[in-house]
Amino acid sequence: MSSKELPELSGKVALVTGASRGIGYGVAEALVARGDRVCITGRGEEALKEAVEQLGSDRVIAVPGKAHDEAHQAAAVAATMEAFGRVDFLVNNAGTNPVFGPMADLDLNVARKVYETNVISALGFAQQTWHAWQKDHGGAIVNIASVAGVSPSPFIGAYGMSKAAMINLTLQLAHEFAPGVRVNAIAPAVVKTKFAQALYEGREAEAAAAYPLGRLGVPEDIGGAAAFLTSDQSDWITGQTLVVDGGIFLNAGVG
Repeated sequence: MSSKELPELSGKVALVTGASRGIGYGVAEALVARGDRVCITGRGEEALKEAVEQLGSDRVIAVPGKAHDEAHQAAAVAATMEAFGRVDFLVNNAGTNPVFGPMADLDLNVARKVYETNVISALGFAQQTWHAWQKDHGGAIVNIASVAGVSPSPFIGAYGMSKAAMINLTLQLAHEFAPGVRVNAIAPAVVKTKFAQALYEGREAEAAAAYPLGRLGVPEDIGGAAAFLTSDQSDWITGQTLVVDGGIFLNAGVG
């Protein structure tokens, strides 16, 4: 998106975690496209630099670091406040899924890492944005969960367990942060990203055939949902999990 194509500034500011690529990048792109200024985070400095250049360096900044690191959380929020003077929206997208296998053989240390990165980091960022801006000025939080958090998903149980916790975290924060801050979650099915590549690589047509809408998701699908949940059009929605799944749950019926 070139600077000539950018819309007028909306006056709103977002912090999107894990946004150098994939779903996070898709969310940041959707928010920039409507005029928001955005801070993106991620582990790789070079990938973040490229993302900023693509999104527009006049409206986007980046803060590298590990999502579960409390110092990084504080630094990202502080940098957003310093650069833009506010942080209206938080999109918790950073996550990990380093293990593939049955729960019976799951390394508990790996389970702890998954939970720390996927759940505790989201809570940490929410605490930071709440105290920095949202408590006094309002805003919205969107947590990127997963259909694995609302239905059993064989071989990615640790990931699903963490996303179920993230959905409950959404409910807790929605209750505590009301009425000024709305908190919702998005639960995507398989989205075509490097993160989810193992779930469809070499068999995309076969995987897509299971979806009533005939395709896997793309980051823009989730970006659009996140843009809606941080917009005035969703002003009476909080504590909800929006399933964005191409209709895959329609296949769960009997018959």
